[in-house]
Amino acid sequence: MARPYSLRGRLLIWLMVALLAVAALAVIDTWREAADTANSLSDRVLAGSVLAIAERVIVTEDGALEVDVPYVALEMLTSAAQDRVFYRVDGPDGFITGYQTLPTSQSANPDIAYSDAMFRGDPIRVAVLRRAASSGVSAIPFTVTVAETTIARTRLTQTLLVRSAIRLALLILAAAVILWLAVGFSLAPLDRLRDAISRRALDDLSPIQQEVPREVQGLVDTINSFMTRLSAALDALRHFTGNASHQLRTPLTIIRTQLALALRAETPEAAREAARTADDAVVHAERILAQLLLLARIDEAASDQLRLQVVDLFELARERTADYVVRAHVAGIDLGLEGAGPALVQGDPMLLGELLSNLIENAIAYAGPGTEATVRLTAADEVVLEVADTGGGTEEVATVRRRFSRGDSDKPGAGLGLPIVEEIAGLFGGTMMVASAPGKGFSVRIRLPRAKAAYRPAV
Repeated sequence: MARPYSLRGRLLIWLMVALLAVAALAVIDTWREAADTANSLSDRVLAGSVLAIAERVIVTEDGALEVDVPYVALEMLTSAAQDRVFYRVDGPDGFITGYQTLPTSQSANPDIAYSDAMFRGDPIRVAVLRRAASSGVSAIPFTVTVAETTIARTRLTQTLLVRSAIRLALLILAAAVILWLAVGFSLAPLDRLRDAISRRALDDLSPIQQEVPREVQGLVDTINSFMTRLSAALDALRHFTGNASHQLRTPLTIIRTQLALALRAETPEAAREAARTADDAVVHAERILAQLLLLARIDEAASDQLRLQVVDLFELARERTADYVVRAHVAGIDLGLEGAGPALVQGDPMLLGELLSNLIENAIAYAGPGTEATVRLTAADEVVLEVADTGGGTEEVATVRRRFSRGDSDKPGAGLGLPIVEEIAGLFGGTMMVASAPGKGFSVRIRLPRAKAAYRPAV
């Protein structure tokens, strides 16, 4: 099983990773800006020195160039970083004064040209200016080159970068604290939801009524839906166990009584009679248990979404009627089938088969000898299934539709047949109608929606 992780910690980590990535890009951009700023400031001083030297270049009487270097201009470049300064002046005939090996440029650009180079093993920043000195007759071109090492520039860049990084680090730290508090505040509804669920009683399966964010509402709805289904399942289980304990108590008592009588019987005939009575009670208990299990299956199907399929109800009725013909004959009842297929409905074949079995068994149990029981099927806009008999009928039509009620009949049974039929019909969108009167027989009519003929039927 995977170890649980902290949602707050994971959110904070991902937010901090994104924030640090943005901070890294900001530091890179700050370094570039700091380097540009340091170069811009130092280049201005370098340009002042170049212009000061250029102003001191004159033409002598013999037409040669002469330079009176203003060392004050070079001292402007000195700094606490102990940068070294180099210069050279070149005329049309070549080198005039300064450091002859200092790199220069032959660019024809009238403005000051800047470049980076190496001199005596150190990186330098070079400024080159091309001008011309007038002799009164002609203009003599010359080039002034001034360079300095880059210690001060580097330190200024580093200073700007460090200060910016410190400010950025403080902002990230403040953002981390704010994010921690914000994430904790945002997750507070989950803590309240946890507390609301933990305070519930074990048997409290009512929907959760807790205000949560929209992102969590789907989870709460799913939990509520699950709790609703669980509550229905538990209710069905309690209902089943209650009915089972109530309905099986009587046949179990009869079985124990008859077995005790069989043990004390003085003759084999009396023992066999007690055994037969106990066996009848076992059969009755089996029937009750089967009906109760069927009710539990119906309750389960009602609480879940049924996967319906198309069933030919006429074929199913034909098969079930054939199964009960012999049993009906033994009971003295003429059982028959009327109608023609197909009669397509959407439902569950097993439950529809139980519906037919219950209706036919009900007719066999209560119609009486010398009567007729007919299973009729018609299919028009809807499918109508009717099971009618010509028996004595009853006045208690409403009573026989209730669970565990058998009206005024003294026949054995659990009183679950017709309630099961009605619940199964309701599962598939159908209705049940009971008609009876003393001496006029008994009939049960089921109306079900007709399925589309394009579907392949299953029986």
